[in-house]
Amino acid sequence: MKLNYKIIFHFLGLLLLFNGGFMLVSTLISYIYKDGVTFQLFLAGISTLLLGASMMYPTRDHKKIMDKREGYVVVTFGWLIMAFSGCLPYIFTGAIPDFTSAFLETMSGYTTTGATILNDIEVIPKGVLFWRSMTHWIGGMGIIVLAIAILPLLGIGGMQLFAAEAPGPNADKLHPRITDTAKRLWLIYFGYTVAETILLKVAGMNLFDAMNHAMSTLSTGGFSTKNASIAYWNDQPVIQYIIILFMFLAGTNFVLSYFAFKGKVQKILKDDEFKLYLSFIVIFTIIAAAIIYFKADPTISSIAHPMVWGEAESALRHGMFQVLSVITTTGFITADYTLWSPFLVVFFFGLMFLGGSAGSTSGGVKVVRHLILIRNGFLEFKRALHPNAILPVRYNSRAVSGDIVFNILAFFILYMLSFIVGSLVFSMFGLDLMSSIGIAASSLGNVGPAFGDFGPVDNYASLPDLAKWWAAFLMLIGRLELFTVLILLTPFFWRNR
Repeated sequence: MKLNYKIIFHFLGLLLLFNGGFMLVSTLISYIYKDGVTFQLFLAGISTLLLGASMMYPTRDHKKIMDKREGYVVVTFGWLIMAFSGCLPYIFTGAIPDFTSAFLETMSGYTTTGATILNDIEVIPKGVLFWRSMTHWIGGMGIIVLAIAILPLLGIGGMQLFAAEAPGPNADKLHPRITDTAKRLWLIYFGYTVAETILLKVAGMNLFDAMNHAMSTLSTGGFSTKNASIAYWNDQPVIQYIIILFMFLAGTNFVLSYFAFKGKVQKILKDDEFKLYLSFIVIFTIIAAAIIYFKADPTISSIAHPMVWGEAESALRHGMFQVLSVITTTGFITADYTLWSPFLVVFFFGLMFLGGSAGSTSGGVKVVRHLILIRNGFLEFKRALHPNAILPVRYNSRAVSGDIVFNILAFFILYMLSFIVGSLVFSMFGLDLMSSIGIAASSLGNVGPAFGDFGPVDNYASLPDLAKWWAAFLMLIGRLELFTVLILLTPFFWRNR
């Protein structure tokens, strides 16, 4: 069967219309703040809208049938076309005149990675900064749609488990129609963004910074309007606690937020993934805070000799903030955690492979996959002693099918292979060991800050051009669950059946 190219181009045109519309919102922000680039942003938005319309109009008579192959193409090329068109505001305004750098910045935005090539963020026009944060917010919305409406239908990765919690055939689904489910989760996503904006404004941020950081937080992106990221507000702990709260919510399955608003708290407390996610955060925060409190160099960490409560609170806050930032793949920083202690360098590197919950805006492997892998691993010991026993892996008191377990095992193997190959390629571009493995893990997990020459206080500007394209590729495959993109690279995918 041939691919239905008309429906593919129609959907891609629709995505361009959305992208152009959001660019016009950034144009309005530029006009309000009189930053001098209003016309350039308007031109970028109109150009994107016209391109989208030129793709949609000729394909308006498409057959309204989409199978799995078209789904894979729309998801992957949709992200690519959003990234390519999303470069226009940077290029038209001159904020990032180099196309390769602009593409990396844009892909980092849409994939909610948060890695930047900008050396001085604070001189960038406000309209462009707003667009930069908007790419995060759009990407976060897109991930919710993928998780709810598309990936379960394609049978990709561990998302079938999430499908069983939301739009699948069971009593816990939010609503019978997938589109209505996505709308409800979008409403929660939007509501959280507005709520965080208000709280940050009340806590002391100006409105512009509050809007941008709310969009970055809820998308687990990490772009900031300040060169020092959230460390800019180290003297305002309330701001950091607000961001901690919303990073936690953004890294949680959005279906659980829906249950919370419906008063179904027991569903949340009984959710296996949520319990493990919360346990990880609590345990890892205690470890990080204790090491900061007792071991960190006070001249580096800005945490003085551990004698008074204020210093203990600071250790707890910084530890919790960075643990959540890395686990949820947000990438905000309050300090250069690579200087706290060698143990914490390895510790945070390991957390890059964890990820938030399925059905959240976080990147990474996802907690639910780790949970299934751990449980299956323990069952292998029992199976060795009782080879004839039927011992299924259970998740939320339900047996998980063998197909899903094998799929998760395949995902994890492919993820680690992608990390190894990614590191090797970066080393070919002349990066040292720490930088290579750090940027590979960070790009693939959509974390942002890496290690070595690309640590929390550095950026990706010094990467060679080819390495920037490679980093963008890793960001894309990591964000789209590996299989979605990599299957397009296989010859049999394109054969007509």
